[in-house]
Amino acid sequence: MRINPDLCIGCGSCVPYCPMRAISLKDHAVVNEDECVECGICVRAGVCPVDAFEPPKLEYPRILRQVFSDPLVTHPGTNVPGRGTEEMKTNDVTGRFRRGHAGIAVELGRPGTGTRLYNVEKVAQAVAPFGVKFEPKNPTTQLMVDQSTGKLKDDCLNEKVLSAIVEFDCREDQVVPILTAIKKVAAELDTVFSLDICSRVAEDGTIPTAELARRAGFTPSINGKTNAGLGRPLAKED
Repeated sequence: MRINPDLCIGCGSCVPYCPMRAISLKDHAVVNEDECVECGICVRAGVCPVDAFEPPKLEYPRILRQVFSDPLVTHPGTNVPGRGTEEMKTNDVTGRFRRGHAGIAVELGRPGTGTRLYNVEKVAQAVAPFGVKFEPKNPTTQLMVDQSTGKLKDDCLNEKVLSAIVEFDCREDQVVPILTAIKKVAAELDTVFSLDICSRVAEDGTIPTAELARRAGFTPSINGKTNAGLGRPLAKED
């Protein structure tokens, strides 16, 4: 994002709206383009009295910032807005998560911090040795040049995005060592992340991954997204 210095009157109204704190005020407002994630919030806030914001034409790799950060922009690799996927929300129809398996998502940069994609690569490379199945419809997976190692494209590593998700499927017996590996790599990151885990509810109503998370030293919050099984046609059980 850029601000036209000939139009800006230096009122500062836009400054608090930037989640990356990339707008500073000198003689006029200036965008630190290295910190800007092209989320478009500053424009959509509609607070500039002189319409000084000028969204630039974005080329690769910078356009990755926008498709990961602006929820109103459709990602070309998924054909849906934003950087997320269906996850478990449509599992009754997709059958993505099977019994005996767990879905894990590491959402880097959330809440409100942002992340460079080299942090995403570090997490992907920490879990790849377990033979996890990275979600093919996830935009982060589509940046990988080698899913067996979690390696991302070199030319995108320094791009900053509002958040990005490393999403994968694994066996339940792998959950504890994988969560331990994630906890270890967390010390190498210069951002924060939200950690999500899901599984099919057992026949007795318990959640298998909840106890596994506790065993790995985490305190799970049993809430969030729930699939009620109302979708049709239902996915067939393995």
